[in-house]
Amino acid sequence: MKRRQFLKAGSVGLAAGTVAAPAIAQSSPEIKWRLSSTFPKSLDTLFGASESFAKFCSEMTDGKFQIQPFAAGEIVGMPQALDAVSNGTVEMIHGPGYYYVGRDPALAIMADIPFMMNARQRNAWLMIGGGLDLVNEYVSQFNVYTLPGGNTGTQMGGWFRKEVKTVADLQGLKFRIAGLAGQVLAKMGAVPQQIPGGDIYPALERGTIDAAEWVGPYDDEKLGFAKIAPFYYYPGFWEGAPGVSFWFNKAKWDELPKTYKAVANSAAYHAGMEMTAKYDARNPAALRRLVAAGAQLRPFSQEILEAGFKASNELYDEISAKNAAFKKLYEHCRAFRNEEYLWWQVAEYTFDNFMIRSRVSASGAPAPR
Repeated sequence: MKRRQFLKAGSVGLAAGTVAAPAIAQSSPEIKWRLSSTFPKSLDTLFGASESFAKFCSEMTDGKFQIQPFAAGEIVGMPQALDAVSNGTVEMIHGPGYYYVGRDPALAIMADIPFMMNARQRNAWLMIGGGLDLVNEYVSQFNVYTLPGGNTGTQMGGWFRKEVKTVADLQGLKFRIAGLAGQVLAKMGAVPQQIPGGDIYPALERGTIDAAEWVGPYDDEKLGFAKIAPFYYYPGFWEGAPGVSFWFNKAKWDELPKTYKAVANSAAYHAGMEMTAKYDARNPAALRRLVAAGAQLRPFSQEILEAGFKASNELYDEISAKNAAFKKLYEHCRAFRNEEYLWWQVAEYTFDNFMIRSRVSASGAPAPR
Protein backbone atom coordinates (compact mmCIF):
# COMPACT_ATOMS: atom_id res chain seq x y z
CA MET A 1 0.00 0.00 0.00
CA LYS A 2 1.34 3.45 -0.91
CA ARG A 3 2.11 5.84 1.93
CA ARG A 4 -0.64 8.28 0.92
CA GLN A 5 -3.26 5.49 0.73
CA PHE A 6 -2.11 4.13 4.11
CA LEU A 7 -2.45 7.53 5.76
CA LYS A 8 -5.87 8.00 4.22
CA ALA A 9 -7.04 4.60 5.46
CA GLY A 10 -5.64 5.38 8.89
CA SER A 11 -7.48 8.68 9.03
CA VAL A 12 -10.74 6.91 8.16
CA GLY A 13 -10.06 4.40 10.96
CA LEU A 14 -9.38 7.18 13.44
CA ALA A 15 -12.56 8.96 12.41
CA ALA A 16 -14.52 5.77 12.93
CA GLY A 17 -12.94 5.38 16.34
CA THR A 18 -13.89 8.91 17.35
CA VAL A 19 -17.49 8.19 16.34
CA ALA A 20 -17.61 4.82 18.10
CA ALA A 21 -16.28 6.01 21.45
CA PRO A 22 -19.17 8.36 22.27
CA ALA A 23 -21.66 5.67 21.25
CA ILE A 24 -20.11 3.27 23.73
CA ALA A 25 -20.03 5.94 26.42
CA GLN A 26 -23.67 6.76 25.83
CA SER A 27 -24.67 3.14 26.35
CA SER A 28 -23.21 3.17 29.88
CA PRO A 29 -23.82 6.64 31.30
CA GLU A 30 -23.24 7.48 34.94
CA ILE A 31 -26.62 7.69 36.64
CA LYS A 32 -27.27 8.56 40.28
CA TRP A 33 -30.65 7.89 41.87
CA ARG A 34 -32.17 8.10 45.32
CA LEU A 35 -34.31 5.25 46.68
CA SER A 36 -36.63 6.00 49.60
CA SER A 37 -37.62 2.90 51.58
CA THR A 38 -40.83 2.74 53.58
CA PHE A 39 -38.97 0.79 56.30
CA PRO A 40 -36.50 1.76 59.05
CA LYS A 41 -32.91 0.52 58.90
CA SER A 42 -33.45 -1.54 62.04
CA LEU A 43 -35.62 -3.94 60.01
CA ASP A 44 -32.59 -5.15 58.11
CA THR A 45 -34.34 -7.77 55.99
CA LEU A 46 -36.95 -5.34 54.65
CA PHE A 47 -34.66 -2.33 54.34
CA GLY A 48 -31.89 -4.69 53.24
CA ALA A 49 -33.70 -5.40 49.97
CA SER A 50 -33.14 -1.77 48.97
CA GLU A 51 -29.46 -2.07 49.84
CA SER A 52 -29.14 -5.29 47.86
CA PHE A 53 -30.88 -3.77 44.85
CA ALA A 54 -28.50 -0.80 44.90
CA LYS A 55 -25.47 -3.05 45.32
CA PHE A 56 -26.39 -5.29 42.40
CA CYS A 57 -27.12 -2.33 40.10
CA SER A 58 -23.72 -0.83 40.89
CA GLU A 59 -21.78 -4.08 40.52
CA MET A 60 -23.42 -5.03 37.23
CA THR A 61 -22.56 -1.65 35.68
CA ASP A 62 -19.04 -1.19 37.09
CA GLY A 63 -20.32 1.55 39.36
CA LYS A 64 -22.06 3.53 36.61
CA PHE A 65 -25.63 3.01 37.90
CA GLN A 66 -25.51 4.29 41.47
CA ILE A 67 -28.55 4.18 43.76
CA GLN A 68 -28.47 5.47 47.33
CA PRO A 69 -31.08 3.92 49.66
CA PHE A 70 -32.65 6.05 52.40
CA ALA A 71 -34.70 4.77 55.34
CA ALA A 72 -38.27 5.89 55.94
CA GLY A 73 -38.30 9.49 57.14
CA GLU A 74 -34.83 10.41 55.91
CA ILE A 75 -36.26 12.01 52.76
CA VAL A 76 -39.98 11.33 53.10
CA GLY A 77 -42.06 9.27 55.49
CA MET A 78 -43.92 6.12 54.55
CA PRO A 79 -47.27 7.92 53.97
CA GLN A 80 -45.70 10.37 51.50
CA ALA A 81 -43.51 7.89 49.60
CA LEU A 82 -45.94 7.17 46.77
CA ASP A 83 -46.41 10.87 46.08
CA ALA A 84 -42.65 11.39 46.21
CA VAL A 85 -41.92 8.87 43.47
CA SER A 86 -44.95 9.91 41.47
CA ASN A 87 -43.91 13.56 41.30
CA GLY A 88 -40.19 12.83 40.89
CA THR A 89 -38.97 13.99 44.30
CA VAL A 90 -37.14 10.65 44.35
CA GLU A 91 -36.46 8.34 41.43
CA MET A 92 -37.75 5.23 43.20
CA ILE A 93 -39.18 3.84 46.44
CA HIS A 94 -39.51 0.40 48.03
CA GLY A 95 -42.67 -0.62 49.84
CA PRO A 96 -45.98 -2.53 49.70
CA GLY A 97 -48.99 -1.25 47.81
CA TYR A 98 -51.39 -1.86 50.67
CA TYR A 99 -49.94 1.11 52.55
CA TYR A 100 -51.92 3.26 50.13
CA VAL A 101 -55.35 1.64 50.12
CA GLY A 102 -56.80 4.97 51.27
CA ARG A 103 -56.02 6.26 47.80
CA ASP A 104 -57.37 3.19 46.00
CA PRO A 105 -58.15 -0.31 47.36
CA ALA A 106 -56.77 -1.82 44.14
CA LEU A 107 -53.26 -0.91 45.32
CA ALA A 108 -53.59 -3.59 47.99
CA ILE A 109 -53.78 -6.41 45.45
CA MET A 110 -50.23 -5.77 44.22
CA ALA A 111 -49.07 -6.46 47.80
CA ASP A 112 -51.58 -8.82 49.38
CA ILE A 113 -55.17 -9.16 50.49
CA PRO A 114 -56.66 -11.64 52.99
CA PHE A 115 -56.99 -15.28 51.96
CA MET A 116 -55.23 -15.04 48.63
CA MET A 117 -51.99 -16.92 47.81
CA ASN A 118 -48.71 -18.09 49.29
CA ALA A 119 -45.35 -16.57 48.30
CA ARG A 120 -44.49 -18.96 45.48
CA GLN A 121 -47.96 -18.66 44.01
CA ARG A 122 -47.81 -14.87 44.09
CA ASN A 123 -44.43 -14.87 42.34
CA ALA A 124 -45.87 -17.20 39.71
CA TRP A 125 -48.84 -14.87 39.21
CA LEU A 126 -46.60 -11.82 38.82
CA MET A 127 -43.84 -13.36 36.71
CA ILE A 128 -45.68 -15.90 34.55
CA GLY A 129 -49.41 -15.46 35.11
CA GLY A 130 -49.73 -11.94 33.73
CA GLY A 131 -50.11 -10.27 37.10
CA LEU A 132 -47.23 -7.81 36.75
CA ASP A 133 -48.49 -6.58 33.38
CA LEU A 134 -51.92 -5.93 34.88
CA VAL A 135 -50.39 -4.19 37.89
CA ASN A 136 -48.29 -1.88 35.73
CA GLU A 137 -51.20 -1.13 33.45
CA TYR A 138 -53.10 -0.03 36.54
CA VAL A 139 -50.36 1.93 38.38
CA SER A 140 -49.36 3.91 35.29
CA GLN A 141 -52.00 6.44 36.36
CA PHE A 142 -49.71 7.30 39.30
CA ASN A 143 -46.78 7.94 36.94
CA VAL A 144 -44.90 4.89 38.20
CA TYR A 145 -43.57 1.56 36.96
CA THR A 146 -43.11 -1.35 39.36
CA LEU A 147 -41.08 -4.52 39.77
CA PRO A 148 -41.47 -7.20 42.46
CA GLY A 149 -39.19 -6.34 45.38
CA GLY A 150 -39.50 -9.18 47.85
CA ASN A 151 -41.90 -11.29 49.85
CA THR A 152 -41.88 -12.16 53.55
CA GLY A 153 -43.80 -15.40 53.16
CA THR A 154 -46.90 -16.02 55.25
CA GLN A 155 -46.86 -13.74 58.25
CA MET A 156 -47.87 -14.31 61.84
CA GLY A 157 -51.25 -13.20 63.16
CA GLY A 158 -49.76 -10.82 65.70
CA TRP A 159 -49.36 -10.13 69.40
CA PHE A 160 -52.35 -9.87 71.74
CA ARG A 161 -52.62 -8.79 75.35
CA LYS A 162 -55.32 -11.41 75.93
CA GLU A 163 -56.44 -14.62 74.26
CA VAL A 164 -58.87 -14.39 71.36
CA LYS A 165 -60.67 -17.70 71.09
CA THR A 166 -63.87 -16.62 69.34
CA VAL A 167 -65.11 -13.82 67.11
CA ALA A 168 -66.75 -12.33 70.20
CA ASP A 169 -63.27 -11.76 71.67
CA LEU A 170 -62.47 -9.43 68.77
CA GLN A 171 -65.29 -7.01 69.54
CA GLY A 172 -63.87 -3.55 70.21
CA LEU A 173 -60.28 -4.83 70.15
CA LYS A 174 -57.94 -2.06 68.96
CA PHE A 175 -55.65 -3.82 66.50
CA ARG A 176 -52.71 -2.37 64.58
CA ILE A 177 -53.19 -3.77 61.09
CA ALA A 178 -52.67 -2.36 57.59
CA GLY A 179 -54.38 -2.56 54.22
CA LEU A 180 -57.71 -4.13 53.41
CA ALA A 181 -57.11 -6.51 56.31
CA GLY A 182 -58.14 -3.68 58.60
CA GLN A 183 -61.50 -3.44 56.85
CA VAL A 184 -61.95 -7.21 57.14
CA LEU A 185 -61.18 -7.12 60.87
CA ALA A 186 -63.60 -4.20 61.25
CA LYS A 187 -66.34 -6.39 59.78
CA MET A 188 -65.44 -8.92 62.47
CA GLY A 189 -65.79 -6.34 65.23
CA ALA A 190 -62.22 -5.15 65.77
CA VAL A 191 -61.08 -1.53 65.57
CA PRO A 192 -58.18 -1.33 63.07
CA GLN A 193 -55.32 1.11 63.59
CA GLN A 194 -52.69 1.82 60.91
CA ILE A 195 -49.46 2.69 62.71
CA PRO A 196 -45.90 2.73 61.23
CA GLY A 197 -43.59 -0.06 62.44
CA GLY A 198 -41.48 2.19 64.65
CA ASP A 199 -44.52 3.45 66.56
CA ILE A 200 -46.14 0.10 67.38
CA TYR A 201 -44.23 -0.72 70.56
CA PRO A 202 -45.00 2.57 72.36
CA ALA A 203 -48.65 2.28 71.32
CA LEU A 204 -48.85 -1.20 72.83
CA GLU A 205 -46.96 -0.06 75.91
CA ARG A 206 -49.32 2.87 76.53
CA GLY A 207 -52.39 0.72 75.93
CA THR A 208 -53.42 2.79 72.91
CA ILE A 209 -53.85 -0.52 71.10
CA ASP A 210 -54.66 -4.03 72.35
CA ALA A 211 -52.87 -6.04 69.67
CA ALA A 212 -50.50 -5.59 66.77
CA GLU A 213 -49.25 -7.53 63.78
CA TRP A 214 -46.04 -6.86 61.93
CA VAL A 215 -44.25 -9.61 60.00
CA GLY A 216 -42.96 -12.67 61.79
CA PRO A 217 -40.55 -13.95 64.44
CA TYR A 218 -37.31 -12.42 63.11
CA ASP A 219 -38.64 -8.85 62.96
CA ASP A 220 -41.06 -9.23 65.86
CA GLU A 221 -38.26 -10.29 68.19
CA LYS A 222 -36.40 -7.06 67.43
CA LEU A 223 -39.48 -4.95 68.05
CA GLY A 224 -39.99 -6.50 71.50
CA PHE A 225 -43.75 -7.02 71.37
CA ALA A 226 -43.60 -10.14 73.55
CA LYS A 227 -42.75 -8.00 76.58
CA ILE A 228 -46.17 -6.38 76.46
CA ALA A 229 -48.53 -8.71 74.58
CA PRO A 230 -47.58 -12.36 75.23
CA PHE A 231 -50.13 -14.22 73.06
CA TYR A 232 -48.62 -14.82 69.61
CA TYR A 233 -51.24 -15.91 67.08
CA TYR A 234 -50.91 -17.59 63.69
CA PRO A 235 -51.39 -17.57 60.77
CA GLY A 236 -51.73 -14.01 59.50
CA PHE A 237 -54.57 -14.98 57.19
CA TRP A 238 -54.58 -11.45 55.77
CA GLU A 239 -51.00 -11.81 54.53
CA GLY A 240 -50.37 -15.21 53.03
CA ALA A 241 -47.79 -13.71 50.66
CA PRO A 242 -47.26 -10.00 51.27
CA GLY A 243 -45.22 -8.65 48.40
CA VAL A 244 -43.08 -5.51 48.48
CA SER A 245 -42.46 -3.59 45.27
CA PHE A 246 -39.81 -1.36 43.77
CA TRP A 247 -41.64 1.68 42.41
CA PHE A 248 -39.91 3.79 39.74
CA ASN A 249 -40.88 7.24 38.55
CA LYS A 250 -42.22 6.42 35.09
CA ALA A 251 -40.33 9.18 33.27
CA LYS A 252 -37.06 8.20 34.95
CA TRP A 253 -37.63 4.53 34.15
CA ASP A 254 -38.35 5.30 30.50
CA GLU A 255 -35.13 7.34 30.27
CA LEU A 256 -32.95 4.41 31.38
CA PRO A 257 -30.82 2.72 28.70
CA LYS A 258 -32.10 -0.71 27.74
CA THR A 259 -29.15 -2.39 29.45
CA TYR A 260 -29.86 -0.57 32.72
CA LYS A 261 -33.49 -1.65 32.61
CA ALA A 262 -32.28 -5.23 32.29
CA VAL A 263 -29.91 -4.66 35.20
CA ALA A 264 -32.73 -3.24 37.34
CA ASN A 265 -34.94 -6.22 36.51
CA SER A 266 -32.25 -8.69 37.51
CA ALA A 267 -31.38 -6.74 40.66
CA ALA A 268 -35.04 -6.53 41.72
CA TYR A 269 -35.66 -10.25 41.34
CA HIS A 270 -32.41 -11.14 43.10
CA ALA A 271 -33.11 -8.78 46.01
CA GLY A 272 -36.65 -10.11 46.24
CA MET A 273 -35.59 -13.76 46.35
CA GLU A 274 -32.96 -12.88 48.92
CA MET A 275 -35.59 -11.29 51.19
CA THR A 276 -37.74 -14.43 51.20
CA ALA A 277 -34.70 -16.65 51.75
CA LYS A 278 -33.53 -14.54 54.69
CA TYR A 279 -36.91 -14.77 56.41
CA ASP A 280 -37.17 -18.50 55.80
CA ALA A 281 -33.67 -18.99 57.22
CA ARG A 282 -34.00 -16.67 60.22
CA ASN A 283 -37.58 -17.16 61.43
CA PRO A 284 -37.19 -20.67 62.93
CA ALA A 285 -34.46 -19.72 65.42
CA ALA A 286 -36.21 -16.45 66.26
CA LEU A 287 -39.44 -18.33 67.00
CA ARG A 288 -37.59 -20.69 69.33
CA ARG A 289 -36.09 -17.75 71.19
CA LEU A 290 -39.43 -15.99 71.52
CA VAL A 291 -41.15 -19.07 72.92
CA ALA A 292 -38.24 -19.67 75.32
CA ALA A 293 -38.65 -16.08 76.50
CA GLY A 294 -42.34 -16.55 77.27
CA ALA A 295 -44.27 -15.98 74.06
CA GLN A 296 -47.38 -18.16 74.01
CA LEU A 297 -48.14 -19.54 70.56
CA ARG A 298 -51.82 -19.79 69.71
CA PRO A 299 -53.56 -20.75 66.46
CA PHE A 300 -56.54 -18.73 65.36
CA SER A 301 -59.65 -20.83 65.89
CA GLN A 302 -61.55 -22.31 62.98
CA GLU A 303 -64.42 -19.98 63.90
CA ILE A 304 -62.22 -16.90 63.48
CA LEU A 305 -60.70 -18.16 60.23
CA GLU A 306 -64.09 -18.92 58.70
CA ALA A 307 -65.52 -15.58 59.83
CA GLY A 308 -62.50 -13.83 58.32
CA PHE A 309 -62.91 -15.68 55.02
CA LYS A 310 -66.60 -14.76 54.86
CA ALA A 311 -65.93 -11.11 55.72
CA SER A 312 -63.14 -10.92 53.12
CA ASN A 313 -65.31 -12.19 50.28
CA GLU A 314 -68.09 -9.82 51.28
CA LEU A 315 -65.67 -6.90 51.23
CA TYR A 316 -64.25 -7.85 47.83
CA ASP A 317 -67.75 -8.03 46.35
CA GLU A 318 -68.59 -4.62 47.81
CA ILE A 319 -65.44 -2.98 46.45
CA SER A 320 -65.74 -4.71 43.07
CA ALA A 321 -69.24 -3.34 42.62
CA LYS A 322 -67.92 0.23 42.60
CA ASN A 323 -64.25 -0.07 41.59
CA ALA A 324 -63.57 -1.50 38.13
CA ALA A 325 -59.78 -1.56 38.59
CA PHE A 326 -60.05 -3.55 41.81
CA LYS A 327 -62.52 -5.95 40.21
CA LYS A 328 -60.24 -6.61 37.25
CA LEU A 329 -57.15 -7.29 39.36
CA TYR A 330 -59.00 -9.26 42.03
CA GLU A 331 -60.81 -11.59 39.63
CA HIS A 332 -57.60 -12.30 37.73
CA CYS A 333 -55.69 -12.95 40.96
CA ARG A 334 -58.48 -15.10 42.45
CA ALA A 335 -58.74 -17.31 39.35
CA PHE A 336 -54.98 -17.89 39.42
CA ARG A 337 -55.11 -18.68 43.15
CA ASN A 338 -57.83 -21.30 42.68
CA GLU A 339 -55.84 -23.09 40.00
CA GLU A 340 -52.69 -22.97 42.11
CA TYR A 341 -54.35 -24.54 45.14
CA LEU A 342 -55.72 -27.34 43.00
CA TRP A 343 -52.08 -28.23 42.29
CA TRP A 344 -50.90 -27.53 45.85
CA GLN A 345 -53.48 -29.96 47.21
CA VAL A 346 -52.03 -32.76 45.11
CA ALA A 347 -48.31 -32.51 45.81
CA GLU A 348 -47.01 -29.58 47.85
CA TYR A 349 -49.48 -29.74 50.73
CA THR A 350 -49.36 -33.54 50.93
CA PHE A 351 -45.57 -33.56 51.06
CA ASP A 352 -45.31 -30.69 53.56
CA ASN A 353 -47.96 -32.17 55.82
CA PHE A 354 -46.17 -35.54 55.90
CA MET A 355 -42.80 -33.94 56.60
CA ILE A 356 -44.20 -31.85 59.45
CA ARG A 357 -45.72 -34.94 61.07
CA SER A 358 -42.49 -36.90 60.52
CA ARG A 359 -40.35 -34.16 62.03
CA VAL A 360 -42.52 -33.96 65.15
CA SER A 361 -42.55 -37.74 65.49
CA ALA A 362 -38.78 -38.07 65.03
CA SER A 363 -37.88 -35.26 67.42
CA GLY A 364 -40.43 -36.14 70.08
CA ALA A 365 -41.28 -32.44 70.27
CA PRO A 366 -44.93 -31.47 70.61
CA ALA A 367 -46.54 -29.87 67.58
CA PRO A 368 -47.68 -26.24 67.90
CA ARG A 369 -51.11 -26.02 69.44
